[in-house]
Amino acid sequence: MADTQQVDPQADPKAERKADRLARRIGSFSKAHGGAEGQVAYIGQRGARIVLVGEDGAWGDVVAPTYAIAEQAVRKSGITVHEAFDGEFAAKVKTGPYEWSRMAGIQLGGRSNG
Repeated sequence: MADTQQVDPQADPKAERKADRLARRIGSFSKAHGGAEGQVAYIGQRGARIVLVGEDGAWGDVVAPTYAIAEQAVRKSGITVHEAFDGEFAAKVKTGPYEWSRMAGIQLGGRSNG
């Protein structure tokens, strides 16, 4: 099993700057969508994914290099953070034709969108 290192973002100036940049991106998303909520998920060596859901149902995500930086970014942004992406929180996501066609295409062996 590989060792994982978590960098303390407050002790590392680069990590602090990365958390600040992510917080600004989260804040921009929140402002554009009437507010936002999020959930932080560990994605292995790649870091952590911050899933964002706007009050209007729009959704997006940003990836942080570490879970600690992701946590600091959401804290700085001031959004509500959920432990899991389920229930009431997940029900806020509004999907459109693009998402449905992409999901169906992937599942049914259709044309990929990428």
